[in-house]
Order: sequence, then C-alpha cells, then structure tokens
Amino acid sequence: MSSISPRRAGPPTDASSVAAPEVDNFVSHTLKTTKALPPITWSNFSKNLNWLNVFILCVTPFIGMFGAYHTKLRWETALFSVFYYYFTGLGITAGYHRLWAHRSYNAGKFLQYFLAIAGAGAVEGSIKWWSRGHRAHHRYTDTELDPYNAGEGFWYSHIGWMLLKPRRKPGVADVSDLSKNEVVRWQHKYYISLILLMSFAVPTIIPWLGWNDAKGGYVYAGIIRLLFVHHSTFCVNSLAHWLGDSPFDDKHSPRDHLITALCTIGEGYHNFHHQFPMDYRNAIKWYQYDPTKWFIWVCQKLGLASHLKVFPDNEVRKGQLTMQLKRLRETQESLAWPSDSNDLPVISWESYIEQSAKRPLILISGFIHDVASFIDEHPGGAHWIIKYIGKDATTAFFGGVYDHSNAAHNLLAMKRVGVLHGGFQQGIDDKSIPPSQRLKIARYAELSSPGASSAAHSDYEEGMLG
Repeated sequence: MSSISPRRAGPPTDASSVAAPEVDNFVSHTLKTTKALPPITWSNFSKNLNWLNVFILCVTPFIGMFGAYHTKLRWETALFSVFYYYFTGLGITAGYHRLWAHRSYNAGKFLQYFLAIAGAGAVEGSIKWWSRGHRAHHRYTDTELDPYNAGEGFWYSHIGWMLLKPRRKPGVADVSDLSKNEVVRWQHKYYISLILLMSFAVPTIIPWLGWNDAKGGYVYAGIIRLLFVHHSTFCVNSLAHWLGDSPFDDKHSPRDHLITALCTIGEGYHNFHHQFPMDYRNAIKWYQYDPTKWFIWVCQKLGLASHLKVFPDNEVRKGQLTMQLKRLRETQESLAWPSDSNDLPVISWESYIEQSAKRPLILISGFIHDVASFIDEHPGGAHWIIKYIGKDATTAFFGGVYDHSNAAHNLLAMKRVGVLHGGFQQGIDDKSIPPSQRLKIARYAELSSPGASSAAHSDYEEGMLG
C-alpha cells in the first residue's frame, strides 16, 4: 500500500571538479549512511501515532469546545484569556525562541525564570527539548533532517510531525550551553508540575479569586487559550513557510507576511529571521507588528535584558539588494533585447549604400537599422526618416535635429540589422548602448567571461543584412 506521508529524496550531492572525488554534504551523507523507518501506511498507521500528542492536540480542543458550549464567557474572563495568551505566548517567542534557541540577547535571572514559567504554560515541551528541535530546524531547513520539514506539506509542518512518529531522528544540534543553564535545568526537572500549575491551575484560580469565575477561567483562559497558543506557534512552522514573499533570501522556504506575524505574536517575518537568526528582532521596520521585539526592548530599558543582538544593517541591505536584483533579472530576461553586435553581419560602406537603395536603412552610431516599419509612425514625420536613408544620421538623432528620448533610443536599438565596418568611433559608448541596457543586470560569470565588444571587429567577412 502506498505511504500516507511519502518522503522526498535527499538533496543531490555536490560535484567537485573533474579530477576530484565526489563530496557529500552533511545532509546527503547522513541520509545515505542512516536508515529511515519504513513509510507510514494504512496498515501501520495506528502504531506510528504519538498517542500523547494526539490526546493533547486533538482531544483537548474538543474538551474546550464542549466546555465553551456549557460555559458563559464573561468579559473579565475574556480579557484575562487574551492577556494570558500573550503571557504564555511570550514565554515561547521571547523565551524559548529568541533567548534560548538563538541567544539573541542576554536576560537576568528574574527574566529567565519569568519566561521559563510562562513558557511552561504553553505546554510545548521543556526549553531544552524545544530549542534542540528548533536549532535542528534552522541547521537543516527543508531537508529530511528538519523535524518540521516544510517540504512534507503544510499540514505536516503545522501539526503532523507531532502526531506521527518521525521516520528519521532530527539532525544533530548542540545544546550544551542549555545543559549548563541552571534555569533551563530547573524547568526541565519540574516541567510536569509547571505545566499543570501554569496551564490549568493559575488560569482557573485567578478568575475564581478575582470575579468568581473558576469554570470560565479553566475553559477559556486554560483550555481555549492553550489551543490558540499551540496553533499560533505551529503557524511559524507552516504558514511562515507558505504565505508571503522572500525579501532577503530565497534559498529556503521561509517567508515574510503580516498575517503570519499577527497569528504568531510577531514571528511572521520569517524570511528575515532565517537569514539573520541571531537578531533579536523579527520585524526591522518600526511599523511592522512584532510585540516580542517590543517586549525585549522594554525589558532592556528596565534593566532585565542586555546585549540585544542586531545584524549589521549594511549586510541586511545587501540581502535585500540581492533579491531585488534577482527579481529585476527575471523581469529583464522576460523582455526582448537588441541583437548583440557579434551576432550582426559586418558590412562595408559601399554595401550599405547599395542595400539602402533597395530598402530603408539608416546608419546611427555605427549600427545599421531597418526602419521600414517605423517610417509612417515617426512622430516627427516620415520625411525625416526618408531624408536619412543611406546616410549617417548619428548627429541628427543625438540633437542635431532632435535630442531623442530614452524610449526612442531603446526602440531604435531593436531595429538593428548590421554593423558598419570601421563605423564605430571609440568613446561613444553612451550613444551605441541604449539606455535600457546601461544598467542591465549581469551574472558574475557573464562579467568575468571574455567580453563581446559592441564595436565591430576589424577582421570581417562582408555579408548581407538580415
């Protein structure tokens, strides 16, 4: 039977030079030398479910919906539920993610314990477990060693990777720094007690003592809030790899989008984050939604956090420019451009005069142009075109009669049919290259290859114009 969650083949190995042996990268080597578990099929489906996660992620929502149906939502409880959502959510985004997984800033003991306790209320595993998987995700993004590989599909990266036993272990990731952290060790040791306290007891007790709504607190601030926190975090693994654009790098799937940011307490500028993971920010513009960044910034002002890491702006802008140039290159390649001088026939002045008697050819800047299709469309009148057939109209075109626009230069270049032998003057590149090509995007290989001069070679074979 076909598998339910088929795995893609690992990335191809990198080929070195002809004389050198083939070299594997770490991912391809690991995929070759380690054996994956058999594919999941309908016959072994139940055996490959992670039943604890199935209960937490699938049964809990039904408990919440049942409780909400039988429990009136008071406005005090609604406000507290929203507050508690941000409280536990920041434990993940500001704590688990940006502090411990990426070490993007330093936090004092008070803030560390605060975030460790808040994060436990999100019920997403201990700091050490969560950070180990997330570091593997960054190191092996979009490969089979990525624990929530987006290449397996939206729903797999959103929740499937937790419901199904993985076919492979996540790639190796160093968490030795976290093993030495006393707050991380403390949270890991008392994790079960902390999640019972922070995810269920506290959101029940506070509404009970505050406005006598223990049941509402348990249902809305406890169960329903937990559901929202879970899927908020899951969207970073799924929605942030599916919705939006890639303004900094498109090597991997992470993308930036406001909707994802709104769903994830500011973690939606994921393309930036994957390119610059040590930066404490996800959003770099002041108007972008990133409450986690603002929380960390406020903590710094209060003396609770320090050494907020920011990637050099110059390098960030290089990433942006690279992607802008890439998109411009794609647009450029979709357009038609003039024939290269090396692809045009080279003819003598005598041949040019002879052929001009048979069809309307005009010489401008060393290039011969067939203007038959433009005589009647010329804004200045057909007589100006006819007047210069079989002549050199360079001076007239460049201001002697009229200083033509960039559009006229670009259109003229598309009508090139030949190059006049000896007719290209040195130092008039600005006249021979149309404006649309002066800033043309070129790949490095094109720049380093032997250049094709826009001037005609001195050695030539006289030919007919195409």
